[in-house]
Amino acid sequence: MKFAKITFLIAGIWGVLVLAPLYFLFDVIGRQDPPPITHPGFYYGFAAVGLAFQIVFFVIARDPIRLRPMMIPSMIEKFGGGATFVVLYLQHRLTPGDLGLGCVDLVFGLLFVAAYLKTSN
Repeated sequence: MKFAKITFLIAGIWGVLVLAPLYFLFDVIGRQDPPPITHPGFYYGFAAVGLAFQIVFFVIARDPIRLRPMMIPSMIEKFGGGATFVVLYLQHRLTPGDLGLGCVDLVFGLLFVAAYLKTSN
């Protein structure tokens, strides 16, 4: 149980640290990695949903055994995000640095699987 608590707590902290700055980087991203973002609703919507899911990680960290079923959508979130980054990189649509962020999601996905297995009754 301690492994799951620590894993989900660290994932939540990491996610907030990575996603919260997006609210202040809209124009910077467009300048550093053209073209400029043309759909701010998608951009800010992604940031909001991503941050909301970090709260899910914090809640799971408080009681991983009771909230074990929520680990399944958490794994899907991490593997889905990581796989997306890998596919985009293979299509030459992402830089290696961006791929690194996707790999962090894949690592957390594996840790979530381990946490899920370790909290089984």
